[in-house]
Amino acid sequence: MIEATLCFPLRNRSDDGTDEVLLIEKRRGLGEGWYNGPGGKRETGETFRECAARETREEVGLEVEPAALEKAGELTFLLDGEGHTNCHVYRTRSFTGEPTASDEARPEWVSVDEVPYDQMWDDDSRWLPGVLEGRTVRGEFRFAGGEPLDEAAFVDHDLEWDVSLESGRDGSP
Repeated sequence: MIEATLCFPLRNRSDDGTDEVLLIEKRRGLGEGWYNGPGGKRETGETFRECAARETREEVGLEVEPAALEKAGELTFLLDGEGHTNCHVYRTRSFTGEPTASDEARPEWVSVDEVPYDQMWDDDSRWLPGVLEGRTVRGEFRFAGGEPLDEAAFVDHDLEWDVSLESGRDGSP
C-alpha cells in the first residue's frame, strides 16, 4: 500500500480578505493534468508531517515546518477491493517563500470558493470543502477498473467528520 501525504497551504488575500488555497496542477505521474495539493509518497524513516513539508518544498518551493502542519484528514483509497493508498492530509497557514513551478507541479493560489473540483479527482469534492473550512475527516474511497488509479471509476465512499486525528497515527518512525 502506498503511504502518502497532501498539504494545503492557506492564506488570506490582503485586498479583500478572501481565503485562498495553494493548489498544484500535476505535470507528470499519477493525476497528471489534474489539480490537488502538493504531496507525494513518504520516504523510509520519515514521518507523514516531514513528508508533507518535504513534498511542498520540492514541488512548489514553500518552506513549511512539520510542526506547523495541522492534521486534517486520513484517507484510504481502495482499487478493485484492495488497499491502494493511505493518504494523510494537512493544512497550514504558516510557511515562507513564494510558490514556484517545478517539473512536477504548477502552483496556483485559488479562492476557497472557486476550487476547480471538475478538474480534480472525483473524491476531492466530497472531503476537501470540509477540510478547507477547518474540519477533520476520515474517509474511505472505492475505485474500480484496474490500474492506473487515475483512470479507474469512482464507485463509492464513506466519510466520518470532525474526528480526532491523534498524533500516534502520524507515522513517526
